[in-house]
Amino acid sequence: MEKKPQESRQDLGRREGPPAARLLLAVALTNALLYLCLDRFFISPRQPPVDPRHCPHGHFRMGHMETCSPWLSCEALRAEVRPLKRVGEGAVKRVFLSEWKERKVALSRLTSLEMKDDFLHGLQMLKSLQSKYVVTLLGYCEDDNTILTEYHPLGSLSNLEEALNLSKYRHMNTWQHRLQLAIGYVGIINYLHHSPLGTLVMCDSNDLPKTLSQYLLTSNFSIVANDLDALPVVNHSSKAFVKCGHRELRGDFVAPEQLWPHGEDRPFHDDIMPSYDEKVDIWKIPDVSSFLLGHVEGSDMVRFHLFDIHKACKSQTPAERPTAQDILDTYQKVLNSLQDTVMSQTREML
Repeated sequence: MEKKPQESRQDLGRREGPPAARLLLAVALTNALLYLCLDRFFISPRQPPVDPRHCPHGHFRMGHMETCSPWLSCEALRAEVRPLKRVGEGAVKRVFLSEWKERKVALSRLTSLEMKDDFLHGLQMLKSLQSKYVVTLLGYCEDDNTILTEYHPLGSLSNLEEALNLSKYRHMNTWQHRLQLAIGYVGIINYLHHSPLGTLVMCDSNDLPKTLSQYLLTSNFSIVANDLDALPVVNHSSKAFVKCGHRELRGDFVAPEQLWPHGEDRPFHDDIMPSYDEKVDIWKIPDVSSFLLGHVEGSDMVRFHLFDIHKACKSQTPAERPTAQDILDTYQKVLNSLQDTVMSQTREML
């Protein structure tokens, strides 16, 4: 039997390539893939929320709707919206998870006629402030004292920790995503301070839980303002300032100028309580941001870099506090700087 000539080691090496070269090629390909994935790893891309401003005034678009629809009228609300269960209640409204054309929506109803002025004020704010910063208005009926808005199943911002414990969102429990939430929150305050209606103050915010209840956490992990029943206007040119309610406020969460200035010996009287401006919102930002940052790895590093701007927010003199835009710019710079540092360190390790 004729034997086939055996292949020499040199022939095999030539065919398969040197082992060192194959190893280097594999490492190079791995690094290339890591570089491409770095941005996705540190800040995963989020679908931008549907912006109602892309619709004409008086129209809305939400979810996967391709076209804008007019705000639902009283007739449409009565005929097409089916309440399912009550999911919340405040002093002004009861909120019901409801269904409209197989979509989940939130139907708000006035609790009592005594609160109707606040209810109608909140409705007017919703109509006037439709934007990416505010929950989407779908319709309303003043005759029935009802308002229909987009439903966000994660609920209010106070549910943040519970949401981050869900398997769907656990990967977002990082300092990067939490700082993005803080940026979103300050962005809303900045929008209210420069709104189409003038400088608005978020008055329903006398303690942290109450403040968090005014905002909703969306499914793509952004924040929208939801409860707009107490948004008085500041007019600096005419020296028209505001007071958040007609009762005495206490505690460290509210700004110093919101506290009764005449001592405990003198009973509180609203007529002689001084008014104030939008800088009361600035005082509260560090406390809300600290809640949003939580206690994950890296959050203390973020707090360290935000120390100076937060210290300025807590100035006893309102005029010395930064603007919401100043804070927003600082937050964004810190996010960009820390991301660059982490990515640079990761590349060096590769």
